[in-house]
Amino acid sequence: MSRVIPVELAERSYRVLVGDGVRHELAEIIAASVSGARRAAVVTQERIGVTVDPGLDHEVFTVPDGESAKSLAVVEELCRGFARGGLSRADVVVAVGGGVVTDLAGFAAASFHRGTAYVNVATSLLGQVDAAVGGKTGVNIPEGKNLVGAFWQPSAVLCDTGVLATLPPREWASGRGEVAKYALLGIATAHGGPPTPDLPIDEQVARCVAIKSAVVASDEREGDRRMLLNYGHTLAHALEASAFDDPEADLRHGEAVAVGLVFAALLAQRLGRIDEAQVTHHRQVVGQFDLATSLPAGSDPEQLLAFMGRDKKAQGDLTFVLDGPHGVEVVRGIDRADVVATLADMESMAS
Repeated sequence: MSRVIPVELAERSYRVLVGDGVRHELAEIIAASVSGARRAAVVTQERIGVTVDPGLDHEVFTVPDGESAKSLAVVEELCRGFARGGLSRADVVVAVGGGVVTDLAGFAAASFHRGTAYVNVATSLLGQVDAAVGGKTGVNIPEGKNLVGAFWQPSAVLCDTGVLATLPPREWASGRGEVAKYALLGIATAHGGPPTPDLPIDEQVARCVAIKSAVVASDEREGDRRMLLNYGHTLAHALEASAFDDPEADLRHGEAVAVGLVFAALLAQRLGRIDEAQVTHHRQVVGQFDLATSLPAGSDPEQLLAFMGRDKKAQGDLTFVLDGPHGVEVVRGIDRADVVATLADMESMAS
């Protein structure tokens, strides 16, 4: 039986369905949530291997595998394909895949006809617990990750936990990094407390979705509180951006988040916000999800600093989400020297 978690955003409200086999409810969900749609554009990647029936005439658009698909060039290709296929503003885009596909297809939907409805069918753990929910869509440019995008809420999200059984280990790791983030945020909802690795996967996903839904409902466009969902992401995005042009780099998003979570704890300790026991707690939570916490070999502190300075939270300064006496919060104006010293601490711990 599926769990239904609402995302309460007034006229933009929608439901997230979590459970084994919920992708088979897609046609019914589209009929109920996208009034008047006659055609669908299904966006996916070849490696996904999950087929869906939107219950409408539809065309399948296959985008390249990997993070490289998240580019303005691919958005243009999709939108031109939508136009050639006769997709109208009243129709619907269906994203079938992980975070790359939902970010990309969501941005294409937000751009096409200045806003076309879309539904996410999340097939990865990362997509289900984070990327597919909340309406943050976007693509990468060489200067940084997710720097071009739009807030465009989906009409519905289907998190089919049954398809997770086929995920390779590295994809599981990528999702677990985000689950660890939710565990460390310490936010409880009506659907339960923070996720823990001993819970059934349906319950882990549902708790993560409930936490994100509650935060998004309180701050849809990331004015303040929603930035908490970027815990661990300032360094994580910098690590990912620094790997864009490195063919030898092999770092998944959740793996980078795990490193970023420990970095954030060490930085908070350096600033006197938390003690050693809380840093140990961060390491233990990340470790429970079988994630490594060392900086990738060859990381360039100066390059990482440049990317962190371009982070979406920053306003001409270095901004981080950090733990502290009042819990996790946004902290602005971090001294560059403290960031460099914390990166050095991480390097020394790994050597």
